[in-house]
Amino acid sequence: GFLEDGILVQDHGRIRWRYLHSLSFPWDVAAVLPTDLLYLRLGLGVPAVRANRCLRAPRLFEAFDRQETRTAHPNAFRVAKLMLYIFITIHWHGCLYFALSARLGLGTDAWVCPNASRPGFARPLRQYLHSFYFSTLILATVGDTPEPQREEEFLFITTGFLLAVLGFATITGSISSVISNMNAADAAFYPDPEPVRRYLRAQGAGRQLARRVARWHQHLRAQRKLPAERAVLQYLPWGLQAEVAASVHLPALRRVGLFQSWERGVLQQLVLRLQPQVFGPGEFVCRRGDVGREMYFIREGRLAVVAEDDLTSPGNISGNRRTANIMSIGYSDLFCLSKEDLAEVLVEFPSARAMMEAKGHELLLRMGKLDVHAEAAAAAAEEEAEHRVQALEMALEGLQTQAARLLAQLESSTFKLALRVKRLECRLQRSAGAVG
Repeated sequence: GFLEDGILVQDHGRIRWRYLHSLSFPWDVAAVLPTDLLYLRLGLGVPAVRANRCLRAPRLFEAFDRQETRTAHPNAFRVAKLMLYIFITIHWHGCLYFALSARLGLGTDAWVCPNASRPGFARPLRQYLHSFYFSTLILATVGDTPEPQREEEFLFITTGFLLAVLGFATITGSISSVISNMNAADAAFYPDPEPVRRYLRAQGAGRQLARRVARWHQHLRAQRKLPAERAVLQYLPWGLQAEVAASVHLPALRRVGLFQSWERGVLQQLVLRLQPQVFGPGEFVCRRGDVGREMYFIREGRLAVVAEDDLTSPGNISGNRRTANIMSIGYSDLFCLSKEDLAEVLVEFPSARAMMEAKGHELLLRMGKLDVHAEAAAAAAEEEAEHRVQALEMALEGLQTQAARLLAQLESSTFKLALRVKRLECRLQRSAGAVG
């Protein structure tokens, strides 16, 4: 198919028409012409009749480019493609070497390919392997080859060495590019440990702390933990970010009892706000008495104390403080959700907010952290405040009615007074006219 205004066209007729009118169509036709039939007249010793097949090279490069963007291991594919280019180059160079040896005479000197009279060289496979080996020595610049005897041999081997220098430069650049791409990919996913190491050395920190930091970075790379997920997905549209995050983290979020009955839309909004965090052995996730500004969900690992959420409810005698010390036993992979992000999501989903408040009430009651009497007093105070608000609203409504009535009376009185003043002015003008 092809894209038209961003839409993938898969209609066979339109695809056929577009291809037949493209610039690549005549080249493809020329590449598949049956020039092999010339072998019937010229014999198998003229492989140049198949040179039109090389016109398919642009298609091959296009296929390589597409595969490189689709494969899950692009660096390995680049290395394999590079090795293929090297093999083809040596193969073609070996073919040219054998053609030159056949022209100069097989076995006429030590430099050319031996002829069939030499033991083992009667088979074409042995001749090909010798030519391939000889070309490998030249293109690898090993130099362990017989000394050339003729001008053609000198020219061929010099050209081979120059080609090898260019090839080595290309290979070195390609390998460097692959390594740099791998390093760039690692830098995009994992934090660089070197700045932390330099900082610890500059501040004179102990070796034990430096080893803990190093082990933490090694764990991230070994277990493929990605703490910078938001930075990786930041260029995707919002809807696609939600789909990617949901496919990766939604199963882990559904295992949390607090969210099992929530609808998918709420969970998709939550997974976009989750922050992955990795805690090492002996690290405290939170301490007793700390102010709870976020909640944690265990993805992998073991903790000394299972954390409950810290939702504030009426009668919560612990307030907004942590009720336990929670320590990671090994390396624990957790999700962190801040209170601000949670509140932002719950504003859009009132039903989820009501379910969460009920679940928090149940958890606090089960933990013994909920004062029932204080809760009842708070409920009574809230009900009384509601009654007072209603009474104030009724009184305010009555005052507004009275104010509107008084305003209407004032407007009526003002209008009547204006009429009386107008009449008096008219009488005064008539009296003044009569006297004059």
